[in-house]
Amino acid sequence: MPNENSTPNSDTRREFLRKSAAISGAAAVGSLSLARSVHAAGDDTIKVALIGCGGRGSGAAKNATMGDPNLKVTALCDIFPDVLTQARERLTRALGDRLEVTDETCFSGFDGYKQVMETDVDAVLLCTPPHFRPAHLRAAIEAGKHVFCEKPVAVDGPGCRHVFETVEMARQKDLSIVSGLCWRYAPMVQETIAKIKEGAIGDIVSIHETYLTGTLWYRQPTSEWTEMENQVRNWTYYTWLAGDIIAEQHIHSLDKALWLNDDAAPLACEAVGGRQVRTEAKWGNVYDHFGVSYEFPNDVKTFSYCRQMAGCYNDVNDYVYGTKGKAQILSGTVTPNEGEAWKYSGPGGSMYDLEHKALYEGMRSGNIINNGVYMTRSTLMAIMGRMAAYTGQKITWDMALNSQEDMTPKAYEWGDAPTPVVAMPGKTKFV
Repeated sequence: MPNENSTPNSDTRREFLRKSAAISGAAAVGSLSLARSVHAAGDDTIKVALIGCGGRGSGAAKNATMGDPNLKVTALCDIFPDVLTQARERLTRALGDRLEVTDETCFSGFDGYKQVMETDVDAVLLCTPPHFRPAHLRAAIEAGKHVFCEKPVAVDGPGCRHVFETVEMARQKDLSIVSGLCWRYAPMVQETIAKIKEGAIGDIVSIHETYLTGTLWYRQPTSEWTEMENQVRNWTYYTWLAGDIIAEQHIHSLDKALWLNDDAAPLACEAVGGRQVRTEAKWGNVYDHFGVSYEFPNDVKTFSYCRQMAGCYNDVNDYVYGTKGKAQILSGTVTPNEGEAWKYSGPGGSMYDLEHKALYEGMRSGNIINNGVYMTRSTLMAIMGRMAAYTGQKITWDMALNSQEDMTPKAYEWGDAPTPVVAMPGKTKFV
């Protein structure tokens, strides 16, 4: 049975992922730290490419410029030419001379990312829909680029196995991978979790994670859109593209639970979930709520709840219960049963900027950062919760990791696409 760094069966990933491993060019450049390569060239400007120019991607480009005073965005890529054009105009206004792109360094289409890897950028920002992350991450590391990698990093077990491989490849090549699981870079969250780990509330007994929010955006299809275009433009509502809301959004909460458990993988989980409000076909095949119970080593339980519904009570927090007290991570409070309560009062700062600052400082100093293991474990933790809810079965970590459920489409082309089936617990089978 393969472990988390094992090589996926070659038959389980289709041509898109297989070809991505064969990027031509200077793969050996990855063994050079930026500190050595830029000084050899007589220039200390960090050049960055943005792949995925939607709202999160454009935001990441701005965060990148806040992370280093001598950084420029020199390449843009998006599947859709119109999204690319809009982002270029938007970023020109926002970044000024920090944006140095030309028509020759703007790329579109399903294969546009391959052209990015042939440019002289030092780092890439991966901000496309999650389905594409395994192939894009592999291409970046093969090409010797440092990476900022948005969450989640895959939508199925084969994708996670592929990413575990790439993470190890990055380690061997001294290339940084900084994850978009941004709470890991928030000072308040760092110090609150440090207090918990120091024993301020004793041994952790259970964790209650909530991500109860309203609804998200929807893009009304036009008569010119094919079904494939509709699904990719409305990607958050299709499991093959987003991984469902438990992976695309709730992963932030699950990652903090993983962190509290010293990044040890959960053993198993059982779950409920469904589509109670978003029942129309336009909402694809994702659920609108999940409830999952995860079993961690040392008998620690995590109870996880997420929901995307309008007009409901909202709550996003992490409630940690120990043998000697309790804590709320996003409130920055630790309350022991005896003694004085603690509330965070230290420095702030945007976690979105700080994660980029860490990436570029590490590139300059040679202090390579690799968030790859925990970002992939958090992704698989979300996927196993989805699997449990979709099937109605108890799912173990090994089952999820070794799953053969491959959501890769038969072809990446603008045309018809299968209408994904909504999972039905008790009828949907684990694959």
